[in-house]
Order: sequence, then C-alpha cells, then structure tokens
Amino acid sequence: MMQTTFTLRQFKPKDLDEVMYVNKICLPENYTRYFFLDLHGRFPNTFIVAEEIGDIVGYVMCRMETGPPDWGLLGIARKGHVISIAVLPERQRRGIGQALMHKVMQGMRTYKAKECYLEVRVSNTPGVNLYKKLEFKITRTHRGYYADGEAAYVMTQKLR
Repeated sequence: MMQTTFTLRQFKPKDLDEVMYVNKICLPENYTRYFFLDLHGRFPNTFIVAEEIGDIVGYVMCRMETGPPDWGLLGIARKGHVISIAVLPERQRRGIGQALMHKVMQGMRTYKAKECYLEVRVSNTPGVNLYKKLEFKITRTHRGYYADGEAAYVMTQKLR
C-alpha cells in the first residue's frame, strides 16, 4: 500500500469551496458559506484543514463556548465545541481524523478552553471509536438531535 502523507494547517477563506465539498460528500449536515466563514473569523485557531498533494481531504471546525462543565464540576468552563469534522471516504483510516482532532484541541487551548466536546451520531461506530481512542467519554445522549431524528452522543474530554 502506498504511504500517504498529509499536512495540517489553518483554514483560509480560499479553501471554502473545497471544505464545503468535503462536508457535502461526508455529512448530511451541511452549512452555509457564511457559517463556515463566520466560525473561521471568530475562531481561526480551531478551523483546520488536512491537505494531500494540494487538495483538501478533511477539515475540522469549532467554536468556543462558556457553560457548565460536563465533568461534574461547579462553576463555568470555557469549552471547545467541535461543530464538524470530516475526511473524504477514500482518505479515511489513515490517521487524518485523529491528527485533525489533536491539532484542533491544541488550538482550543489558545482560547483557554478547559474541555472539548462534540456530538456524534449513535450509529457512527467508527466516529465513536475514534473519539474513545482520543480519551473522550460519552457524557450524555441527546434524543432526536439530528434532523432525521437520530440521537447523538455528547462526548467530552478534559483538555490538559
């Protein structure tokens, strides 16, 4: 099997069409151009793309939020919320998703986030397994979270 190499870098507005393509191919949840650009404008350190041979093959985008921590602590915590992560199907299972998550969690720390969380379809076994491998824990389930009625696990990790 051919060794694939990819690089990670911050999203740039010129990447938008390619990122939207990856989103459309991989996920039923699609976003407007404005939504992508707004997240990038507010949280550029947590909008990362994976590139192979000049093509974008994956991305992750997040926003920072403040709210009660998912870890049972009292008070308010700064949290990084993974809004969307996707890797083209033919590029999956090569470490790109894991690398994107590591990089985006580094970016969250620059915004003083103390934890990271995301929603993942309960039927998305590969996704759930990836996040467990990255030490995320299922902290709750949102019934009917997705537009098609499927539930989502909320998975959370403390940032160190």
